[in-house]
Amino acid sequence: MSSSEPVRAAAGTPVVRAISAAEHLAFVRTQRSVSFLQTPAWGRVKTEWRSESLGWFHGGRLVGAGLVLHRPVPRLDRFTLAYLPEGPVIDWSGEIGAWLDPLAAHLKQHGAFAIRLGPPVVTDMWSAAQVKEGIAAPEVRRLTDLPGQWGDPVGARVSSELRAAGWLPQNPQDGFGVGHPQFKYEIPLAGRTEDDLLRGMSQQWRRNIRRAAKEGVEVTAGAGGPEDLKAFHDLYVHTAQRDRFTPRPLHYFETMFAALSAEDPERITLYLAHHQGDLAAATVLVRVGTHAVYAYGASATDKREVRGSHACQWAMIRDALTAGCDVYDLRGITPTLDADDPHVGLVRFKVGTGGRAVRYVGEWDLPLRPMVYRAFDLYMRRRGR
Repeated sequence: MSSSEPVRAAAGTPVVRAISAAEHLAFVRTQRSVSFLQTPAWGRVKTEWRSESLGWFHGGRLVGAGLVLHRPVPRLDRFTLAYLPEGPVIDWSGEIGAWLDPLAAHLKQHGAFAIRLGPPVVTDMWSAAQVKEGIAAPEVRRLTDLPGQWGDPVGARVSSELRAAGWLPQNPQDGFGVGHPQFKYEIPLAGRTEDDLLRGMSQQWRRNIRRAAKEGVEVTAGAGGPEDLKAFHDLYVHTAQRDRFTPRPLHYFETMFAALSAEDPERITLYLAHHQGDLAAATVLVRVGTHAVYAYGASATDKREVRGSHACQWAMIRDALTAGCDVYDLRGITPTLDADDPHVGLVRFKVGTGGRAVRYVGEWDLPLRPMVYRAFDLYMRRRGR
């Protein structure tokens, strides 16, 4: 199972070359679903990286595309780590060497010392009921300990072929690292109604949605104007202080909304939940094709009881359903099911939506210049990655 369905290439090896942002965006628009991290606009958000769009051509036809973010090596600026987050958008169901070998050759020729990519390919999946049972079972410590999970043979084959070709897995034990998460929580939407989705939620989630409505919480959705973005960011910083994570600066979100909205006016939406005139919660939704992603969230500590976060989530889920999305993506979770692990609270929150826990192939590195790669790896280890 893949989150994107690129055009299948004919027999033979595609040719890789640079393409314009316009060509890249045109290809993205032909796909049913693509990660927003693989859109041309994302390169304009990540201003600390140099970005380029690459295309795979067969017989003059564009059959695959990828956004590459280039990170220079400290004191060796002529070499870069070439990073394709949640990409590239190619046909992962076939023999992947035909796609990745020309990519490696092209990037090495243009100064990359290594490639890091994250195939949008699933390996395993667990239902909400399975996850709940695992949390309740003392002998189960991780998602991968659960019996009877659904496994995707495509994902297993992609992992095997990457390893055989010399790619190195970069997936931390706890599921979170410097890259993008390997384990996620998703709600399937295709063929379902609002009533179906509500029935799939836990009793507590349904109660909290009703509580927000009873308390008079009002959710508005908009394009993220300056005042609304400032209000969101103030609440986000408050949330970061409470939950002990490092917040991104306001200008990052200003850049993100400007770049993604310019590419598609429906790409990114800011949701604000107000209660009695006060901002109780705020969330950011990003959508490319049929894939809707809960990207950021914030909540007021003194307004938790009115359940503004649940009201925002339900508004985003409903809007994703109305837009014809196949999946609502709640992003990363850790694979822990240990009741004593502090991360399990996030798992419990997301499991309450119904849906499913999903493991992807994860991120992999291919060293192109082994000595430079080792020096970079040592540098990253010393600074805590």
